[in-house]
Amino acid sequence: MEPLPGDLTTLREFRTSDLDDYLAIAGDDRVTAWMAFDSYDRAKATDALAGIIERSAREDRPDHMLAVTRQDDDHLIGFARIAPSGAWGAKLGYAIHADHWGHGYATDAARVLLRFTFVTQGRHRVTAAIGPENEASIAVVKRLGFSYEGHLRDHVYTNGDWRDSLLYSILEPEYSRRYLER
Repeated sequence: MEPLPGDLTTLREFRTSDLDDYLAIAGDDRVTAWMAFDSYDRAKATDALAGIIERSAREDRPDHMLAVTRQDDDHLIGFARIAPSGAWGAKLGYAIHADHWGHGYATDAARVLLRFTFVTQGRHRVTAAIGPENEASIAVVKRLGFSYEGHLRDHVYTNGDWRDSLLYSILEPEYSRRYLER
């Protein structure tokens, strides 16, 4: 798959050489406190990255887990994922290295994935499940035009406890009005 450019970021396939940068994100408690998985050690990050690369090479690719880099640097600063959910839907997820929070990278990467999902894949609906305390991520999806749908109780088990999620979604007609009909 060709890289997907945004205004601030580029989304590209993962490489084995991304391991240290991937571990710096997936192994950082500041980041994984908001994720649906516990922090990785090096062995877990190695296995996870190998799985990402293996899935991306499959003809029947089950998801698109992509590396997020800045426009001016190919260095991994995050990751973003879009995964099918039913025949016409998809689930969105993203994480940015804590040292790069607050610069708009998550918003830009998510916007790029939305364009890919609606325009290239032809999906109808994209959802994002976010921890209720994750105000920054909630602000990202609101900025992108997502609507609040509801509160999912004990939705994920992570960091030794059950966590609720708030469900947000955006539909293709909403996306098109916001981004394509300008």
